[in-house]
Amino acid sequence: MDNSKINYQQNYQPENNSSTSHQKAYNTEGSAKTLQKAYIEIRGATGGDEAKLWGGDLLRMYMRYAIKRGWKVSQLSDSILQIVGVSAFDALKNESGVHRVQRVPATEKRGRIHTSTATVAVLPEIKESEVNINPQDLDWQFYRASTQGGQNVQKVSTAVRLTHRPTGIVVTAQEERFQERNREIALDLLRAKLWEREEERKMAEIADYRSPIGRGMRAEKIRTYNFPQNRITDHRIGKSFGNLESIVDGNLDKIIDLLQEKLQ
Repeated sequence: MDNSKINYQQNYQPENNSSTSHQKAYNTEGSAKTLQKAYIEIRGATGGDEAKLWGGDLLRMYMRYAIKRGWKVSQLSDSILQIVGVSAFDALKNESGVHRVQRVPATEKRGRIHTSTATVAVLPEIKESEVNINPQDLDWQFYRASTQGGQNVQKVSTAVRLTHRPTGIVVTAQEERFQERNREIALDLLRAKLWEREEERKMAEIADYRSPIGRGMRAEKIRTYNFPQNRITDHRIGKSFGNLESIVDGNLDKIIDLLQEKLQ
């Protein structure tokens, strides 16, 4: 998955609850029923094509989980979801990290077990006041929105490609019919990605820090999905769960609830 470009594809609709923020998301302790927005970005890592397939499986797992919770799900690209719902970020934030899978790929003719990984990043909605962005650091490009087949669907340049020059982060938005709304979408996700970058920088500065419950960033191996043994192991809490197929089908409640309890 190309993490340098983020393409918005489906169903983005703005939320009116402006009180949601990453600070509130982190500080709620399950008592407040706060409407929260979360972005889930998944990248195939080690394992080539199988890693990309595994990333797609994880994306579907989180979509199904969110739907079961009654949350609003928008697939913004082949690697990014936007989820809006009560305590959505609080529930999902512990999913950030490396997810390892052990299974026989569909393309494996000799029946050998392969090990692949995908990284998951769960990002909160970040208020404009919480991340300072210098407008002079932004490079805006506008173009005609197109379908996945490459056909132009707009006669005017409503799609947006936004580059943050100091970091090289690039985001694109073409879901909305109006250029101004696509600009807002691109800025929303850029703020979230800059927030994540700053969090990673802070953790890197504390080189000798090793929390027993993990750091919650995308570079940390957090979970192994062992299909031959029908078992999922969460390495942060040292606990394994059976019925793997059901969990990958979106029945994550048991794991997520336990993580919220243990990692609070």
